[in-house]
Amino acid sequence: MKKIALIGECMLELSGEHFGAMQQFYGGDSLNTATYLARISRPKCIEVNYITALGTDKLSQTMLSYWQADGIQTTNVLCDNQRQPGLYLISLDNQGERSFLYWRNQSAARYLLQHPQFNQVAQNLAKMDAIYLSGISLAILPKADRQKLLDLLKTLKTQNVQIIFDSNYRPALWEDIKETQAIYQQIFGLVDIALVTFDDEQMLWQDKNAEQTLLRLNQLGIHTIVIKQGAEGAIVWHVGKSTHVPTTAVAKVVDTTSAGDAFNAGFLNGYLQNKDLITCCQQGNKIAGIVISHKGAIIPKSATEHLIHQF
Repeated sequence: MKKIALIGECMLELSGEHFGAMQQFYGGDSLNTATYLARISRPKCIEVNYITALGTDKLSQTMLSYWQADGIQTTNVLCDNQRQPGLYLISLDNQGERSFLYWRNQSAARYLLQHPQFNQVAQNLAKMDAIYLSGISLAILPKADRQKLLDLLKTLKTQNVQIIFDSNYRPALWEDIKETQAIYQQIFGLVDIALVTFDDEQMLWQDKNAEQTLLRLNQLGIHTIVIKQGAEGAIVWHVGKSTHVPTTAVAKVVDTTSAGDAFNAGFLNGYLQNKDLITCCQQGNKIAGIVISHKGAIIPKSATEHLIHQF
């Protein structure tokens, strides 16, 4: 059985249209990926571990119970009795596109590495086959903790733990673009698989097209690169060969929240089972198409449960 740990933050979610009625749930890029990966993976095939910190409040504990019900291993979720989860609000337009507002500066997850029990979590990470994190996982941390995490990943890399990174660039979380580029250069130097979205790469590096993104990442020595392009599908590069993997048009896009996170889950499910990379991307496209047909970062389990028999 392959073991993967996903590091990041889950927040309380409020979603709706402007000042209309709001629905309450939870979400966060790495948690979204963990959820969908756990849902579509067969038992005793892939173990999905989530690494974060929550509060001791009722909402935190309710979130934890939901994660466990989805099949996520929560042994390495730490409880912070001084802080609570962050909060984000999604406002949707008529085309399903979303804008966000965040309240996360004092969230428990932000201080994960300062938790007294994090050293034990770090030891447990060495037992994983792969570790997944995103640009948001890094951005929310205080600078010293961010560097501490990068140093830990460097050590784990020498212990044959694969590092998988989704760049997921959110400008509002960073001091400036130069800071982001410097941190990303460090993490890309450790990465085995880069799962990036072209729009983010273009915003951060001013890449003119996906081929330029591919060339830049290839020069950093990353052996597997996936460039997500939304409705246009994905480009996957490995061992000197790049392939475009198209996606199937969705009848009606309801909400694009977590589309890329869902893609990552489908891809990782295939990758951890040693499937070929084109199949991995096809799986990613399929689950992303289902997710964007529903509202919210995490859609009802019934909408994806059939995939466990297909993947």
